[in-house]
Amino acid sequence: MLEKGFKRGDIKEVPSAPAPIPKEVVLPKHEPEPPKASPSQQHTEPESVIPLKTMTDEPLALMHFDKQSIHVLPDESKNFSVNTPPFSNFLVEKVFAKMQEKDKELVRLGQLAADKMFSYNIVREGDLIREIIIKNADDERLKELKSSIRWTFEKMYEKMKSGA
Repeated sequence: MLEKGFKRGDIKEVPSAPAPIPKEVVLPKHEPEPPKASPSQQHTEPESVIPLKTMTDEPLALMHFDKQSIHVLPDESKNFSVNTPPFSNFLVEKVFAKMQEKDKELVRLGQLAADKMFSYNIVREGDLIREIIIKNADDERLKELKSSIRWTFEKMYEKMKSGA
């Protein structure tokens, strides 16, 4: 009796068995793809890079993002100087300083923790800008920072080209 039950079970399962097998074979092929294509996966990656370029596709800088900070690395072939307008009078004073002042006020009012306050550091080699490190910039500020930094470096590059 057991043999007949076993045989019948095998015979009945064989036609339905091939259907799940291709599904199992197909799934592993598709598993590696979603992490690449999924926007939520890309958002949680530890670091991403956005190149900043002129309208004519001339490289200006690279913006590296991680969870804590943004690192802006000016194109090494350009030799951007802190003395080239509009770097200090626009980017530093009007953009970075204003964001910092706003956060200082929020900290003073107790609406923001001091360690979450916007901050920046300009790494220089003499007068040359080697890196700008920005901390505690939220998504809203990120758009403004990206466009302001790109615009500033583009204007600086135009001045350097015309002055050369």
